[in-house]
Amino acid sequence: MTGYLIRRLLQTIVVTFIVTLITFMLLHLVPGGETQAVLGIRATAAEKATFNREWGFDQPMYVQYYKWVWQLLHGNFGYDISRNAQVWTLMAPALVRTIVLAGIGTLLGLFIGVPLGIYQAVHRYTAVDNVATGISFIGYGAPTFFVGLLLVNWFTVQLHLFNLFTSSEPIPSQLGALVLPILTYAFVAFALWSRFMRSSVMDNIIQDYVRTARAKGASERRVIWGHIFRNSLISIVTLLGLSLPAILGGAVAIEVVFNYPGMGLLFYQSALNDDIQLMLAITVLTTVVTILGNLLADISYAVLDPRVRYA
Repeated sequence: MTGYLIRRLLQTIVVTFIVTLITFMLLHLVPGGETQAVLGIRATAAEKATFNREWGFDQPMYVQYYKWVWQLLHGNFGYDISRNAQVWTLMAPALVRTIVLAGIGTLLGLFIGVPLGIYQAVHRYTAVDNVATGISFIGYGAPTFFVGLLLVNWFTVQLHLFNLFTSSEPIPSQLGALVLPILTYAFVAFALWSRFMRSSVMDNIIQDYVRTARAKGASERRVIWGHIFRNSLISIVTLLGLSLPAILGGAVAIEVVFNYPGMGLLFYQSALNDDIQLMLAITVLTTVVTILGNLLADISYAVLDPRVRYA
């Protein structure tokens, strides 16, 4: 296991390097770049030259990349010129809010989707299974932003039950506005988890070890929750680790629709304003989190399935 972890950590470093290099090059190929974003399109050539010289943008790209990576290695995500603030000071509060949104939404989706998927598999092809399947297909196929817009129209515009977030008030005073983003997140997550859990349980319920457990006189509850449930969780753990990019991507759409001040909305605004330093920092953080999530999913295999061992 130790050798496997070392190899995966080395892979993390290599993949992070490749992603940062590609992202750095693409963002610096944007016409005008950060110089135009700060000075505006009417800036003169002399003003642009002075600005580039002051901030080092006139240096070769490999030199700029080396300096940026050196900052990252020292825990410095860079400086956002247009916002006149350190990038980490902008990211930290937004990251906490996104963790709250994604964490509660994912847990709620798992809390509903996993038991429902088990119930559907045990009572497959019944009326309840068919109805739940139809609902999950809607959540699985509908775009996240479309689900969010529907909830805004129903509960905010028509019923006036919940408001959207406003930048003039602190988050703790707007807890009611957090309900709709979490419901949107949980609905999409529930559809995903329930479908995969149903398929996984149906695959395990016909295995020999299930027939053996029943032949030994084990109760149906013990067979389902003591044998089938644990083995079926392997697919959920796999999906949870691999779906981190989709989770963060869904957070972008949800945060933009509901004006939720998290990492998704921050990245969207930075893309509109050509805040290259901020986009680079968010990309690096997302890449590292995704790779570590996959690593945790691999480690969880050995915990859930004793047959899995990493030499």
